[in-house]
Amino acid sequence: MAPDSNGLQTRIERMCTERGLKMTGQRRVIARVLSEAHDHPDVEELYRRASQLDGRISVATVYRTVRLLEENGILERRDFGGGRARYEATEEGDHYHLIDVESGQVVEFTHADHAELLRRITAELGFELVSHRLELFARRLPDVPEEQTGQMAQTQQKGRSRP
Repeated sequence: MAPDSNGLQTRIERMCTERGLKMTGQRRVIARVLSEAHDHPDVEELYRRASQLDGRISVATVYRTVRLLEENGILERRDFGGGRARYEATEEGDHYHLIDVESGQVVEFTHADHAELLRRITAELGFELVSHRLELFARRLPDVPEEQTGQMAQTQQKGRSRP
């Protein structure tokens, strides 16, 4: 298992090797780009970033790699509107997405009350909650600065991204 430029195997590369996927040099570059992404890039953005690191990578290679990673449960496809599929690494635990419909900004957050409410509702309906997703499409209130978003929602923000 080859390490990244820092001598450490990336999280996505580790997930690939755990699932028995062959890690070519170009897949390692794509895995590194995905592991370092703090946003939800689409394939074109992944290609742009990966080709800056290795000019031999083609957009077709990125598309094939993304499809392979998605089929193996390493990447999750997200549709936040705008006609582009965007991707993030599959993660354990709950986190949610709030999408600003005007700017396209995606705010990841967690909220323990939400998860507990969903478990309670599911149990009341006679089911056990296995998994869930939450994507909120919203518009920032005119009198609320961006810095206050997390405080106002009483959430623990995990990261921010822009398209």
